[in-house]
Amino acid sequence: MKFNFKFLLFIATLLLTSKTYAQDPNFYIYLCFGQSNMEGQGTIEQQDTIVDSRFQVLQALDCSNLGRSMAKWYTAVPPLCLCSSGLSPADYFGRTMVANIPDSIKVGVINVAIGGCDIRLFDKDIYQDYDATINEEWFLKKIADYDGNPYQYLIDLAKIAQRDGVIKGILLHQGETNTGQVEWLSYVKKIYTDMLTDLSLNADSVPLLAGEVLSTPGNCCSGMNPIINRLPDTIPTAYVISSSGCSAMDNAHFDSEGYRKLGRRYAIQMLSLMGYNVVDEDQ
Repeated sequence: MKFNFKFLLFIATLLLTSKTYAQDPNFYIYLCFGQSNMEGQGTIEQQDTIVDSRFQVLQALDCSNLGRSMAKWYTAVPPLCLCSSGLSPADYFGRTMVANIPDSIKVGVINVAIGGCDIRLFDKDIYQDYDATINEEWFLKKIADYDGNPYQYLIDLAKIAQRDGVIKGILLHQGETNTGQVEWLSYVKKIYTDMLTDLSLNADSVPLLAGEVLSTPGNCCSGMNPIINRLPDTIPTAYVISSSGCSAMDNAHFDSEGYRKLGRRYAIQMLSLMGYNVVDEDQ
Protein backbone atom coordinates (compact mmCIF):
# COMPACT_ATOMS: atom_id res chain seq x y z
CA MET A 1 0.00 0.00 0.00
CA LYS A 2 1.36 3.36 -1.02
CA PHE A 3 0.34 6.83 0.03
CA ASN A 4 -1.81 8.44 -2.65
CA PHE A 5 -1.07 11.87 -4.06
CA LYS A 6 -3.62 13.66 -1.87
CA PHE A 7 -2.07 12.16 1.26
CA LEU A 8 1.43 13.20 0.20
CA LEU A 9 0.18 16.70 -0.56
CA PHE A 10 -1.46 16.88 2.85
CA ILE A 11 1.75 15.84 4.57
CA ALA A 12 3.72 18.41 2.58
CA THR A 13 1.31 21.10 3.74
CA LEU A 14 1.81 20.05 7.34
CA LEU A 15 5.58 20.18 7.00
CA LEU A 16 5.41 23.66 5.55
CA THR A 17 3.21 24.87 8.36
CA SER A 18 5.32 26.53 11.06
CA LYS A 19 3.07 25.42 13.88
CA THR A 20 0.57 22.61 14.18
CA TYR A 21 -2.59 23.28 16.11
CA ALA A 22 -5.20 21.30 17.98
CA GLN A 23 -8.79 21.80 16.91
CA ASP A 24 -10.07 20.15 20.09
CA PRO A 25 -8.03 20.37 23.31
CA ASN A 26 -10.38 17.77 24.81
CA PHE A 27 -9.38 15.12 22.30
CA TYR A 28 -6.52 13.19 23.93
CA ILE A 29 -4.41 11.17 21.50
CA TYR A 30 -1.98 8.33 22.26
CA LEU A 31 0.60 6.80 19.94
CA CYS A 32 1.02 3.02 20.16
CA PHE A 33 3.91 1.08 18.67
CA GLY A 34 5.87 -2.14 19.11
CA GLN A 35 5.74 -5.70 17.86
CA SER A 36 3.18 -8.52 17.79
CA ASN A 37 1.64 -8.01 21.22
CA MET A 38 0.94 -4.36 20.37
CA GLU A 39 -0.46 -5.45 17.01
CA GLY A 40 -2.83 -7.62 18.99
CA GLN A 41 -3.13 -11.40 18.80
CA GLY A 42 -6.12 -11.96 21.07
CA THR A 43 -9.41 -13.37 19.81
CA ILE A 44 -11.96 -10.56 19.43
CA GLU A 45 -15.02 -11.66 21.38
CA GLN A 46 -18.55 -10.23 21.43
CA GLN A 47 -17.85 -8.16 24.54
CA ASP A 48 -14.99 -6.45 22.71
CA THR A 49 -17.20 -5.16 19.90
CA ILE A 50 -19.19 -2.81 22.15
CA VAL A 51 -17.23 0.45 22.28
CA ASP A 52 -18.03 3.96 23.53
CA SER A 53 -17.90 6.32 20.54
CA ARG A 54 -15.69 8.66 22.61
CA PHE A 55 -12.91 6.12 22.04
CA GLN A 56 -11.56 6.57 18.51
CA VAL A 57 -8.83 5.07 16.31
CA LEU A 58 -7.03 6.86 13.50
CA GLN A 59 -6.98 4.13 10.89
CA ALA A 60 -3.41 3.29 9.90
CA LEU A 61 -4.15 1.22 6.79
CA ASP A 62 -6.84 0.99 4.15
CA CYS A 63 -8.99 -1.95 5.25
CA SER A 64 -11.86 -2.71 2.88
CA ASN A 65 -12.88 -5.66 5.04
CA LEU A 66 -13.54 -3.22 7.90
CA GLY A 67 -14.96 -0.45 5.73
CA ARG A 68 -12.20 1.88 6.92
CA SER A 69 -9.84 4.22 5.08
CA MET A 70 -6.34 5.25 6.11
CA ALA A 71 -5.94 8.50 8.08
CA LYS A 72 -9.61 8.75 9.09
CA TRP A 73 -11.07 8.49 12.59
CA TYR A 74 -13.47 5.69 13.54
CA THR A 75 -15.01 4.35 16.72
CA ALA A 76 -12.31 2.04 18.09
CA VAL A 77 -13.92 -1.33 17.46
CA PRO A 78 -11.09 -3.89 17.15
CA PRO A 79 -8.89 -4.59 15.33
CA LEU A 80 -7.01 -1.32 15.91
CA CYS A 81 -3.78 -2.12 14.05
CA LEU A 82 -3.80 -4.37 10.99
CA CYS A 83 -6.87 -5.20 8.93
CA SER A 84 -6.95 -8.69 10.44
CA SER A 85 -5.11 -8.35 13.75
CA GLY A 86 -6.69 -9.14 17.09
CA LEU A 87 -7.29 -7.65 20.50
CA SER A 88 -4.36 -5.56 21.79
CA PRO A 89 -3.43 -3.54 24.90
CA ALA A 90 -4.61 -0.40 23.08
CA ASP A 91 -8.20 -1.65 23.17
CA TYR A 92 -8.76 -1.72 26.90
CA PHE A 93 -6.41 1.20 27.43
CA GLY A 94 -8.83 3.43 25.54
CA ARG A 95 -11.95 1.91 27.04
CA THR A 96 -10.64 2.36 30.57
CA MET A 97 -9.59 5.92 29.83
CA VAL A 98 -13.00 7.10 28.59
CA ALA A 99 -14.73 5.29 31.47
CA ASN A 100 -12.79 7.34 34.03
CA ILE A 101 -12.52 10.85 32.57
CA PRO A 102 -15.21 13.50 32.03
CA ASP A 103 -17.70 12.92 29.22
CA SER A 104 -16.40 16.06 27.50
CA ILE A 105 -13.08 14.34 26.71
CA LYS A 106 -12.49 11.92 23.84
CA VAL A 107 -9.58 9.50 23.51
CA GLY A 108 -7.90 8.49 20.26
CA VAL A 109 -5.17 5.97 19.48
CA ILE A 110 -2.87 5.39 16.53
CA ASN A 111 -1.38 1.90 16.39
CA VAL A 112 1.60 1.07 14.14
CA ALA A 113 3.19 -2.24 15.15
CA ILE A 114 5.04 -5.06 13.40
CA GLY A 115 5.22 -8.59 14.72
CA GLY A 116 8.71 -9.96 15.11
CA CYS A 117 10.48 -6.64 14.70
CA ASP A 118 13.65 -5.48 16.38
CA ILE A 119 13.10 -2.19 18.23
CA ARG A 120 15.61 -0.59 15.87
CA LEU A 121 13.13 -0.90 13.02
CA PHE A 122 11.61 2.23 14.60
CA ASP A 123 14.94 4.09 14.64
CA LYS A 124 14.63 6.65 11.85
CA ASP A 125 18.38 6.68 11.23
CA ILE A 126 19.10 2.95 10.96
CA TYR A 127 15.71 1.31 10.26
CA GLN A 128 16.88 0.11 6.83
CA ASP A 129 19.36 -2.19 8.55
CA TYR A 130 16.48 -3.93 10.34
CA ASP A 131 13.72 -3.98 7.73
CA ALA A 132 14.63 -7.44 6.50
CA THR A 133 16.04 -9.14 9.58
CA ILE A 134 13.30 -11.74 9.19
CA ASN A 135 13.55 -12.80 5.56
CA GLU A 136 10.00 -14.06 5.28
CA GLU A 137 7.21 -12.79 3.06
CA TRP A 138 4.78 -12.05 5.89
CA PHE A 139 7.33 -9.83 7.65
CA LEU A 140 8.40 -7.97 4.52
CA LYS A 141 4.77 -7.35 3.59
CA LYS A 142 4.04 -5.77 6.95
CA ILE A 143 6.94 -3.37 6.50
CA ALA A 144 5.87 -2.62 2.93
CA ASP A 145 2.36 -1.79 4.17
CA TYR A 146 3.96 1.00 6.22
CA ASP A 147 5.81 2.27 3.12
CA GLY A 148 8.99 0.57 4.29
CA ASN A 149 9.46 3.00 7.19
CA PRO A 150 7.15 2.33 10.17
CA TYR A 151 8.59 5.19 12.23
CA GLN A 152 7.93 7.84 9.60
CA TYR A 153 4.53 6.33 8.87
CA LEU A 154 3.57 6.72 12.53
CA ILE A 155 4.92 10.27 12.65
CA ASP A 156 2.97 11.27 9.53
CA LEU A 157 -0.25 9.90 11.01
CA ALA A 158 0.51 11.65 14.30
CA LYS A 159 0.87 14.99 12.49
CA ILE A 160 -2.56 14.51 10.98
CA ALA A 161 -3.92 13.66 14.43
CA GLN A 162 -2.42 16.83 15.90
CA ARG A 163 -4.79 18.84 13.75
CA ASP A 164 -7.69 17.19 15.56
CA GLY A 165 -6.43 16.85 19.12
CA VAL A 166 -3.51 16.80 21.52
CA ILE A 167 -0.97 13.99 21.86
CA LYS A 168 -0.87 13.06 25.54
CA GLY A 169 1.25 9.95 25.68
CA ILE A 170 3.11 7.14 23.92
CA LEU A 171 2.47 3.44 24.54
CA LEU A 172 5.13 0.84 23.76
CA HIS A 173 4.98 -2.93 23.87
CA GLN A 174 8.12 -4.48 22.47
CA GLY A 175 11.10 -6.45 23.68
CA GLU A 176 10.65 -10.08 22.79
CA THR A 177 12.94 -9.81 19.77
CA ASN A 178 15.53 -7.90 21.82
CA THR A 179 15.45 -10.20 24.84
CA GLY A 180 18.63 -9.92 26.88
CA GLN A 181 19.88 -6.79 25.14
CA VAL A 182 20.62 -4.10 27.72
CA GLU A 183 21.21 -1.75 24.78
CA TRP A 184 17.42 -1.83 24.27
CA LEU A 185 17.22 0.92 26.89
CA SER A 186 19.26 3.32 24.81
CA TYR A 187 17.46 2.28 21.61
CA VAL A 188 14.10 3.15 23.17
CA LYS A 189 15.42 6.43 24.55
CA LYS A 190 16.55 7.55 21.10
CA ILE A 191 13.25 6.62 19.46
CA TYR A 192 11.23 8.38 22.17
CA THR A 193 13.42 11.49 21.91
CA ASP A 194 13.07 11.49 18.12
CA MET A 195 9.29 11.24 18.40
CA LEU A 196 9.14 14.17 20.80
CA THR A 197 11.38 16.28 18.56
CA ASP A 198 9.64 15.43 15.29
CA LEU A 199 6.21 16.17 16.76
CA SER A 200 7.26 19.24 18.79
CA LEU A 201 6.26 17.57 22.05
CA ASN A 202 7.56 17.95 25.60
CA ALA A 203 8.53 14.85 27.59
CA ASP A 204 6.99 16.28 30.77
CA SER A 205 3.55 16.31 29.15
CA VAL A 206 3.93 13.20 26.95
CA PRO A 207 5.08 10.22 29.07
CA LEU A 208 6.18 6.87 27.68
CA LEU A 209 4.38 3.80 29.00
CA ALA A 210 6.16 0.50 28.31
CA GLY A 211 4.59 -2.86 29.05
CA GLU A 212 6.40 -5.92 30.33
CA VAL A 213 6.47 -8.98 28.10
CA LEU A 214 4.85 -12.20 29.32
CA SER A 215 5.55 -13.12 32.93
CA THR A 216 3.89 -16.54 32.82
CA PRO A 217 6.12 -19.60 33.36
CA GLY A 218 7.62 -21.29 30.32
CA ASN A 219 7.41 -18.32 27.99
CA CYS A 220 10.02 -17.17 25.53
CA CYS A 221 11.07 -13.83 26.84
CA SER A 222 10.36 -12.97 30.48
CA GLY A 223 14.11 -12.54 30.93
CA MET A 224 13.60 -9.20 29.19
CA ASN A 225 11.43 -7.83 31.99
CA PRO A 226 14.30 -6.88 34.34
CA ILE A 227 15.72 -4.79 31.50
CA ILE A 228 12.34 -3.20 30.72
CA ASN A 229 11.99 -2.32 34.39
CA ARG A 230 15.17 -0.26 34.19
CA LEU A 231 13.65 2.05 31.58
CA PRO A 232 12.68 4.81 34.09
CA ASP A 233 16.37 5.03 35.05
CA THR A 234 17.15 5.92 31.44
CA ILE A 235 14.00 7.96 30.70
CA PRO A 236 12.64 9.86 33.72
CA THR A 237 9.22 10.22 32.05
CA ALA A 238 8.90 6.48 31.36
CA TYR A 239 6.65 4.13 33.35
CA VAL A 240 6.62 0.34 33.25
CA ILE A 241 3.35 -1.59 33.10
CA SER A 242 3.39 -4.94 34.90
CA SER A 243 2.31 -8.09 33.06
CA SER A 244 2.05 -10.09 36.28
CA GLY A 245 -1.06 -12.27 36.20
CA CYS A 246 -1.78 -11.54 32.54
CA SER A 247 -2.66 -14.86 30.94
CA ALA A 248 -1.11 -16.17 27.73
CA MET A 249 -2.28 -17.91 24.55
CA ASP A 250 1.19 -19.30 23.74
CA ASN A 251 4.80 -18.80 24.80
CA ALA A 252 5.04 -15.27 23.39
CA HIS A 253 1.58 -13.71 23.33
CA PHE A 254 -1.14 -12.77 25.78
CA ASP A 255 -4.63 -14.15 25.34
CA SER A 256 -7.71 -11.95 25.15
CA GLU A 257 -8.14 -11.63 28.90
CA GLY A 258 -4.42 -10.97 29.27
CA TYR A 259 -4.69 -8.09 26.79
CA ARG A 260 -7.71 -6.67 28.59
CA LYS A 261 -5.90 -6.75 31.91
CA LEU A 262 -2.69 -5.27 30.49
CA GLY A 263 -4.57 -2.55 28.63
CA ARG A 264 -6.42 -1.52 31.77
CA ARG A 265 -3.08 -1.24 33.58
CA TYR A 266 -1.71 1.07 30.90
CA ALA A 267 -4.76 3.25 31.40
CA ILE A 268 -4.59 3.19 35.20
CA GLN A 269 -1.01 4.43 35.03
CA MET A 270 -1.91 7.19 32.59
CA LEU A 271 -4.93 8.19 34.65
CA SER A 272 -2.75 8.35 37.76
CA LEU A 273 -0.41 10.76 35.99
CA MET A 274 -3.46 12.87 35.15
CA GLY A 275 -4.54 12.98 38.78
CA TYR A 276 -7.25 10.30 38.69
CA ASN A 277 -7.15 7.60 41.35
CA VAL A 278 -8.42 4.36 39.78
CA VAL A 279 -8.01 1.07 41.62
CA ASP A 280 -6.57 -1.85 39.67
CA GLU A 281 -9.15 -4.52 40.42
CA ASP A 282 -6.99 -7.11 38.64
CA GLN A 283 -4.27 -6.97 41.31
